[in-house]
Amino acid sequence: MNNSSMCCTYETPMLDQYLPPVMFTEFIMGLMGNVLVLSMFFFHRDTWKPNSIYLAHLALADSLVLFCLPFRADYYRRGKDWVYGDAFCRILLFLLATNRAGGIFFLTAVAVDRYLKIVHPLNRINRMGLTYAMRVSVGLWGLIIAMTVYLLTDEHFYYLNNHTQCESFNICFGNNSRFNWHNVFYVIQFFVPTAIVIYCTTCITWQLKSKTVDKQGKIKRAVQFILAVAAVFIICFFPSNISRIAMYVLKLWYNECHYFREANDAFKTSVCFTYFNSVLNPIVYYFSSPAFSGSFRKIYMRLLGKKIEE
Repeated sequence: MNNSSMCCTYETPMLDQYLPPVMFTEFIMGLMGNVLVLSMFFFHRDTWKPNSIYLAHLALADSLVLFCLPFRADYYRRGKDWVYGDAFCRILLFLLATNRAGGIFFLTAVAVDRYLKIVHPLNRINRMGLTYAMRVSVGLWGLIIAMTVYLLTDEHFYYLNNHTQCESFNICFGNNSRFNWHNVFYVIQFFVPTAIVIYCTTCITWQLKSKTVDKQGKIKRAVQFILAVAAVFIICFFPSNISRIAMYVLKLWYNECHYFREANDAFKTSVCFTYFNSVLNPIVYYFSSPAFSGSFRKIYMRLLGKKIEE
């Protein structure tokens, strides 16, 4: 236990061995996908719509997470020894938290946008243009930054065997408002958007069943899109939230660090899945509109050297 902060610190040789290659793989695959997506935004899109604004901000959040991954992988490669200083530790943890939340919030925004257009096509929000979407995006970023800026104000160093650990998630005992909020926000930012996405999925699916025409058109594409969003939520964010809640349950019975070693390893492993969000989001873009799926197919055909049929 780190006596100065009443937080547990562990040596994690297994994590130090397999997390770096996983993170580097996520970085390479995510970089390829985001370069492809950004190229389509700026070179293959004829018009911008509100949905495109939310997807562009989602790509921005993914790109910033990808920037952090090589440093996080190097940290584990060194046996959880941070060598880049206190300021960059704070900035890196802030970027990871902010853009993890950004990925969740903007996935939710595109799901709500699709829900309104399909289930409530006459709603006046659907008639609002790019300025409205930009205001919503700026508001979401402002909300996210306000909820995570505390990570820039405190030191996140923990010391064990001459190693300096840079961590925002630790098993800490006692009443610490910063630690409590960090954990509460981590859970809230998943379960509230997930409830919204499930609601949108249910309503859009019901709308498809009630329609007798256009079942092969935009409503069916909307169902595929919303299911892709739901799949990203479950695969990337569900495991880490369940493991974090399990830690809280364990703290009801135990107050010694050795009881939490396996739970700590499970959480740090599942957090790695949240970075996989940046790899899977191109699937969301593919189902977002026929223009995107068409651009994906054109680029794929060009890579194969095949002729593109109009």
